[in-house]
Formats: sequence, C-alpha cells, structure tokens
Amino acid sequence: MERYDLIVIGSGPGGYIAAQRAGNLGKRVLLIEADALGGICTNHGCIPTKSLLGGAKLYKHALSGEQFGLEVDGARFNYSQAVAHKDETVKTLRGGIEFLMKSAKVDVIFGHAKVVDEHTVAVGDERYGCDFLILATGSSALVPPIKGATLPHVLTSTEILALTEAPPTLAVIGGGVIGVEFASFFSMIGTKVTVIEMMDEILPMADGEFAKLLRREMKGVEFHLGCRVEEIDSQHVYYTTKSGERKSIEASTVLLSVGRKPNTAGLEALPLVIERGGVVVNDRMQTNLPTVYAVGDVNGRSLLAHSASRMGEVAVANIFGSKEMRMRYEAIPWAVYCSPEVSGCGITEAEAAAKGVPVKRATVQMRASGRFLAEEGKRAGGLVKVIAHQESGAILGIHILGSYASEIIWGAATLIEAELRVQDVKEIVFPHPSVNELIKEACFQIDAGL
Repeated sequence: MERYDLIVIGSGPGGYIAAQRAGNLGKRVLLIEADALGGICTNHGCIPTKSLLGGAKLYKHALSGEQFGLEVDGARFNYSQAVAHKDETVKTLRGGIEFLMKSAKVDVIFGHAKVVDEHTVAVGDERYGCDFLILATGSSALVPPIKGATLPHVLTSTEILALTEAPPTLAVIGGGVIGVEFASFFSMIGTKVTVIEMMDEILPMADGEFAKLLRREMKGVEFHLGCRVEEIDSQHVYYTTKSGERKSIEASTVLLSVGRKPNTAGLEALPLVIERGGVVVNDRMQTNLPTVYAVGDVNGRSLLAHSASRMGEVAVANIFGSKEMRMRYEAIPWAVYCSPEVSGCGITEAEAAAKGVPVKRATVQMRASGRFLAEEGKRAGGLVKVIAHQESGAILGIHILGSYASEIIWGAATLIEAELRVQDVKEIVFPHPSVNELIKEACFQIDAGL
C-alpha cells in the first residue's frame, strides 16, 4: 500500500488548491477525483454558466446598442456555438488544473474513493495510506419532494447545462444564486422565464433594496414570490400563493434550484460529527478526528468556490504550516453574474438591525460614475451602498448592483477584513473614471468632513 503525507478526496476549488499548496511545500500528496478535475465549479457550475452568460450579455448589448452607435442587423444567438465555447473553456481550464498538479508533483487518480479509516482510502481494489486526510467531496443539487420532480423535463443545474437548444419556456423553482443566473441567461436569449420563490424576496443574502431593484432590471423574467410549488406535470407547474390561491404556469422545461446538499457518501466508516447534513469542522477546518479535515461544500459552512479555496489553504497551513491559521467568514464576498450583476460583502442593514448594531449608511446611484454612464447609458440602473458602524466608522458591509459588481467586490472584502473606517477610505486615491469611485463617494456621504 502506497503511503502519502496527505490524501485529498475531491478536486474542486477546495480540493485541488489544498493539494497544490501541500505539494508546493514538498509533501507527498494524492488527489482522488470521481469525475473530472475541477469538480462541479469547473465542469458543471461556476465556469460553464459564466461562459454562457458572457455570450448572452454580448447578444443583449448587440440588440440595444443604438445609443452607443452600434447598429446590428439580424443579430441572433447561436446556442450550439455558445455551448461549444462553454465546452472548450471547461476543457482548457481542466488542462490548467492538470498542469498545476503536475507542477506541484501531486499524484492524481480517478475513481470513487471509499474511506476505510482515518489513514486509509480505497479506490476500487487499491488502498492508499496517509498521515492526513482532507475531505473536499463537494455537494449535489437538492431535489425537493415535489410531485413530478423526477419527470424528464425537470432538470437540476447540472442537466440544464447539457441542453443542446434553448427551451421556449422555462420555470425556475428557487430564486437563489443558481436560479437567478439561469433565469438571466435564458431570458436574455429569448426564452420566456418565470421564477417561483418560496421566500418573500430573491437572493436571501442580498440587501433587500438591491434584490428588489434587480428584479426590476431583469425585465425578461416574471417573478412569483412567497409561493410554494405543489406539483409539476408535463406542461405545467402548479403553485400556491401566500394567500392560499392555487395557480399554474406553462413550462416546457423546469429548473430545480432550491439548494444543495453536502456529499458524504463513502465517508460512512469515519465516526464524523455531521449536523444539518454537513461535516462539522472548527475554524481550522479540522473535524472531530484530529487527522481529518473537511473543506468546501461538504462542511456546509460557506457554499462558495472561493470560500472552498481559502478553506483548503487554511487546512494545509494547519496540517503542515509553522503557525496556526483560522478561517474567518466576516469578509467573504459573493457575486451573482446575472445582468445586471450584483455582489456584496459583510452585513446588510437588516442583519445589523437584527444584531442590534448601530449603523450609518449611504447609497449612491451607479449613474453618478462617469465610466458607468459613458459605457452603460442613462437607461441602466445600479446602486452602491456602504454600511458603517455609527460610532467608530468601521466599514461593516458594501453592496453593489450594476456592471462590474463582481470585479469590484474584492476591494470591499479587503476594506472589511482590514477593519478600515470610512475616514480611512476617504484618503485612498481611486482611479478616475472608474466605478470603484462610488465606494469613496458613499464614504464621503457618511462622513462629510475632510
């Protein structure tokens, strides 16, 4: 039986980053993957959806570019070509991850891993030993107990990416990140899209004002909030409104996007503590078993690709590093790559109120940015909001709706992580013209003094 310093199960953004970091430290590492390098994010999630959304946004600009001098006759969206570009993008990135593993001298094998004990993993008839084990097995789409949920035209986010043509009508069950992104994509290319959400608002992690404005900006999507889906048949989705009224919509295709569940199959031999379906870990990513760590979706702490990558780094640092490293969740940014984009980091006003934290805030229109106005025009909407502690001025949250939101939010994470105050941000020189300047403008509105 071959032995390794570390075995990592799962090659998503948590697993392959952990393997690479450990390999670069000179450790002998084995990475086990059941499907393809990159996991769900690269193959069936983050990357393919962004590829499709990128093409749809170009198509949308082509159809509405007159104000910028862009005149296009007969523009159409070629779905098969978009899918080909998606597939090529995924293939290229998988090759990139393979190169990273070779560069870090990480051994990679493909197959379903079954954990025998804390120091032994089996793949088929072969067994591999290790000093430490990192579980990075990810999550799977949750299929709710709705009558008709297993019909052929009812798809999860994985299956809908395999479509070879756009459906004429699409019902999206769930208004979270996945549901909103697919609703945005398909509506932009001409599909009639309806979103049915059980909560009173989409995107529960978003500022309520921003979520409402986003729905208004997504003009090609019909939203039904506070509604519970009861049944799906071959042509309809039946749902009940908050008042108890039963209604239905027609849908040739249905997307289930009501959440994800951690993948814990194959881990049964380990006496792990599991709560709400996820493997319980401390802030060093260590499970109740001293030599076993769990990163990414499998622990259920923060189901974001970049969170998983950071968890992988934290785990490896605590296993092999010279000092203890802890995972912090207060400044993890999130982004939804719909049109327009929306992103955030830190707390919302509602969360501050619920926690009894006194805050002051400022909201600036995106159109106040010279670059945004020049490139998006007066018709485009968007907001930037900064939330700061009422007494200290420490920045507690930043929320952005509009183009470039996903590219700006890392800066917000930096400000919050560094515990900077609005007074500190006012002294930073931002490039002009840039949409970033709106963060500084909001800080000046909170604290007008020089």
